[in-house]
Order: sequence, then C-alpha cells, then structure tokens
Amino acid sequence: MSRVIYLDNNATTMAAPEVVEAMRPFWSERYGNPSSMHAFGGQVHRDVESARARVAELLGADPGEIVFTSCGSESDNTAIRGAAEAFGRRVNVITSRVEHPAVLGPCQDLAEHGVTVHHIPVDAAGQLDLVRLGEALREGPAVVSVMWVNNETGVIFPMEEIAAMVHAAGGLLHTDAVQAAGKITIDLQRVPVDLLSLSGHKLHAPKGVGVLYIRRGTRIKPLLLGGHQEENRRAGTENVPYIVGLGRACEMARAHLDDLPRLAAMRDRLEQGLLATCPDSSVNGDRHQRVSTTLNISFEYIEGEAILYSLSDVGICASSGSACSSGSLEPSHVLRAMGVPFTAVHGSIRFSLSRYTTDEEIDYTLAALPPIVKRLRAMSPFVPK
Repeated sequence: MSRVIYLDNNATTMAAPEVVEAMRPFWSERYGNPSSMHAFGGQVHRDVESARARVAELLGADPGEIVFTSCGSESDNTAIRGAAEAFGRRVNVITSRVEHPAVLGPCQDLAEHGVTVHHIPVDAAGQLDLVRLGEALREGPAVVSVMWVNNETGVIFPMEEIAAMVHAAGGLLHTDAVQAAGKITIDLQRVPVDLLSLSGHKLHAPKGVGVLYIRRGTRIKPLLLGGHQEENRRAGTENVPYIVGLGRACEMARAHLDDLPRLAAMRDRLEQGLLATCPDSSVNGDRHQRVSTTLNISFEYIEGEAILYSLSDVGICASSGSACSSGSLEPSHVLRAMGVPFTAVHGSIRFSLSRYTTDEEIDYTLAALPPIVKRLRAMSPFVPK
C-alpha cells in the first residue's frame, strides 16, 4: 500500500520518534536490572524513577502513586480484582454497560463467583445515568469502575461528580482512563479517583506498558506476586525500555495539550463534511462532552465491515468499534446500550485522530468516503425503496 491515512488512533498509536530514541540505549547499553545493588543497575533505577515522575506530572499525581504494568488490561484487572478482594466478601461492584472488555471481563468473573455486580445504563448520548448510580451505591459497600472517556464514542463521563457520589457513599472508585490520558487535562488532586488505568500505546508509547495509579492509602491486593518490585504492588522485573518510553510519551502528551483545539477543528470538519455529503448518517454520542480526537458516525442501511474494507482499499484506516472485539460480527455493545437503531448500529464507523493527523488526510477522507457509501447503498437490500 503506497499511502496510509491512519485514523484509528483509539486502537493504537504510532510510537513517537522521540519515544523510540529515548528507549534505544536501554537494550544494549544501559541494560542493568534496576533492582541490582551495583551502580550500573542503580543508574537504570534512576531512569525508571524519572519516567515515573513524568507519568505523575501528566496525571497530577505523586510519583509514589504510580505502578508500572504491562498494559491497560492488566491495570484494569488489578484494580477491580484487587480492590474487591481488599474490601471483602460483602462488596458490591458497580460498572457501566459501555465499559471496555478489560473491565467487563473481570466484573463478569466476579459475578460468576458470587459478587453482586451492577451495570449502570447510559442515555442516548452515551452519558452515565447518575440516578441509577446513586441507587446502586445505596445497596452497600462498593467498588465502582467506570471509564473516564469511552473508547468508541469519545464521550467524557463527569468524573469529578462521580467521585463525589462514590466517596459520599463510602465506596472506592476506579476509572479506566486509557482514552483520556493526553486527550483531556487530568488533575488527580482535583478529581479524587482512587485507582486509574493508563495504557502506553494509546498516547504514542509502545505496546506492552501501562500504569495503575493507586492513591496513597487505598487498600488493594496485588494481582502478581513473587517479587518486591513497585513497592510490592506488582511483581516482575521492570520493562525498563518501555517504561522510559512511556515517561517520554507522557512528557510529550503534557506538552501537546494545547494542540487539542486544532484536533477538535479537524474532527468537526470531518464530521460536518460527512453529514453534508452522506444522507442518512448520524453522529453517535454526546457532541459536547467528548474528546477532540474521536468521531463515531453511523451510515444507515450498510455494514460497517464493508465500509472499512472499502476504506482500506484506498489506504484509510478506521474502525467499527473496540479493537479488542473487532473480529466479532456482533454489533457494538456501546451503541446498543445507547439505543442506536438497528439500521444504524451495524453501519457505525469510528475515526480517531492524533497530533500527527493532517488537514490533507481529512480532505482525502472526505473525498473518498461519500462515493463508497453511495456504492454500498446501491447494493444494499436494506435501503427503503
């Protein structure tokens, strides 16, 4: 393929060149074990702690509250399972119907082992039903896990208000912030979540490294045992090159927060252009409370998979939903929870931008997609006659 227009950054991002360069020495030059007693390993330990400080700065946290993991899924599992186990057998778990499978999976496993799990619905805009959340919180001690930003629609949950509700009820709050880090300003001094998950490959670090933020004083059982690393919170020799890369990526994400309005303008231009040139199309999710990098749009009467294959043929990369479940022909659980009509839910496409997205790439997509939609509808048996 001679040209790639990459608009699938919610699935994964390119590792920034500066990140790759920062990682380079740690494979063959500065390869010491950071837990070693000698000076060679001690220098590497200082590099790990420098990366920890950079992650903490992006989140408005203390470096001692940052635990390095292998990915966002590990962080989610550790947070939910570890907090539930620390709470004891009588705990309730509360989550939403639109969470990533990395949250829904451990919640389902806990339910199969006798834990009461509440799934809070969302409205047509994808916003959490806070009345139902309040009702669930009144049923007893709770571990709550709700995402900060939805991976399919980009909708932002009101995390400060949610945190106040959870803590007023004596609960503990975890948020999957995988799609929030670097896309909104996060200040954990102002928004007092107890646990937060982050994934490196969503913000231009490599795949295979993540973070679990654990607010000081929060009770949680570790998922991985057998080593003293990460202050006994996560066993296993640290993945130093990737940790260093994540630290550099977080530093760059913090520096580029001022670039978000430019991305929002490109996202809006793509949205408005497609709505104007593709009849029977609609935007999914809250068009005000969403990140600047995500557009989820439905094209009625045609299949999203057919659109994606046609886009791929002209070099455009997009998605029909969560990358972790994109191999399934089942419609998006997020859009179903929002009540998106059957004729639209199957034809939903997610475009997700990054700071490397250009106006030229948006123009190319605006020129390429309308003829694809028109051609596919001409072949569709579902278009009203």
